[in-house]
Amino acid sequence: MKKSLTSFLLVVAITVLAGIVVFPKGPNFVSREIKMHLGLDLQGGVQIVYEIDDSGIGDRPIAQVQSETIDMIRRRVDSLGVSEPQISGTKIGNKFGILVELPGAKEVEQAKSTIGKTAQLKFYELDENGNEKLTDLTGSDVTKAQAGTDSNQAGFSATSPIIFLEFSKEGADKFQEITKRNIGKPIMTKLDDDVVNVATVQTEISGGEAQITGIETLKEAKETVKLINEGALPAPINLVSENQIGASLGRDAVEKSLVAGLIGLILVAVFMLIYYRGLGVVAVVALFIYTLIVVSLFKLIPVTMTLAGIAGFIFSVGAAVDANILIFERFKEEKQKNQLITQALENGFTRSWPSIRDSNIASLITAFILFYMSTGLVKGFALTLAIGIFVSLFTSIYVTRTILRFFIKVKKDESV
Repeated sequence: MKKSLTSFLLVVAITVLAGIVVFPKGPNFVSREIKMHLGLDLQGGVQIVYEIDDSGIGDRPIAQVQSETIDMIRRRVDSLGVSEPQISGTKIGNKFGILVELPGAKEVEQAKSTIGKTAQLKFYELDENGNEKLTDLTGSDVTKAQAGTDSNQAGFSATSPIIFLEFSKEGADKFQEITKRNIGKPIMTKLDDDVVNVATVQTEISGGEAQITGIETLKEAKETVKLINEGALPAPINLVSENQIGASLGRDAVEKSLVAGLIGLILVAVFMLIYYRGLGVVAVVALFIYTLIVVSLFKLIPVTMTLAGIAGFIFSVGAAVDANILIFERFKEEKQKNQLITQALENGFTRSWPSIRDSNIASLITAFILFYMSTGLVKGFALTLAIGIFVSLFTSIYVTRTILRFFIKVKKDESV
C-alpha cells in the first residue's frame, strides 16, 4: 500500500506542476517567461522569400552557401526582437533560396533592410584621374567594431555617433600603407554600395585602429557595427516575394483548432465512459493529465505552435486512448480467468505492453523521418506528434497503472 501511495502522490505532484505551467500563462523561470509560442499562421506576421545569387560563389557547393546564409540571417533576425522566427532553406524553381517567417513582425521594412544587407565593408581611394579605386582592405580585415559617440566633433550641445574599428595585424599594415600614400586625399568607406564615411587623411595611421564618422544617429551606428562584426553574407540575396498574414486569420485558425480539439477530446471521453464505465473514468483522468503534461512541455521546451503542430497534438491523443483500450481489454480478459483482481491488473499491463510498444515505436519512426527529412509545417507536425507519443506512453503505462493500483488496493483494504 505504501508503494502505491508514493506512486499516486508522484502522479498528483506531476499533474499539479504541469497545471501551474499551463494555467493561465505559467511562471517565469530564470528570467524566462514561460508562454505558448505561436507560429506565423496563428498570430500573423510576414513571410519573406529570398533567392541566393550564386554567380560569385566559385567552386563552393551551393548547399553549403545556403546553410551559411541561413545561420547568418538567423543571427541578424534575432537582433530584431521578433519572437519565434523561422528561417529555412527553400527552392525557387531550380534556384536555392531562403524562407524567412517573422511572426508578429511590425517593422517589416527594417527587417528586410537588416536581412538583405550583404554587409560588404570596403575602403576606396582615388586614382590619379580622381576616380574611385577599391583597395585591398575589406571588412574581413576588421577584428572588432564598436559604436560610440564623440562630443568633440559635435560641439558641447550634442554628441556625434562614431564607429571604432580594430584591424588584424595584416589589416593594420594595409591601413597604414593606404593612409601613407593618401595624405591630404580622401578615403571612402562603403557598406555594400552605400557610402558610410568620407574622410581626408591628415597623417599616416599606424596601430591598427580607425574611426568612421558622419553617421546620423547612434542607432544607425549600432546597426552598422552589428553587420560589420557578424561579417558579410556568403552570397548576395535577392528579394523574391513578401506576404503579409493578418492577425485576424490567426485568431480564426486558433479558435477553430481549439474547438475541433475540444470536441474530439469530449467525444473520446464520452466513448470511454460509456463503454468502460469505471475504467473509463480512469482513462479520462489519465487523458486529462496527458493533456496537461503535453501542453506544459510545449511551453517549457518551447515548441512553436502552428496549425500543423496542433494537428499533430490532436493526432497523438488517439495514441494515448488506443493504449488505454489495449490495457483495459487485456484486463477484462484476465479477470474472466477467475484470477485475483490485482493479478489480473498486472497481467493486463504486462501482456498489452508489447503491442503498445511496437505500435508507438512505428509512429515514432514515422515522426522522426518527417522531422529530419522535411521543413516548415510538416516538421512542426512531426515534433508535436513525437512529444505526444512519448507522453502517452508515460500516462498509459505509469499514470493509468498507478491510479488503478491505488484504488484497487484501497478497495481491497476496505473490504477486509
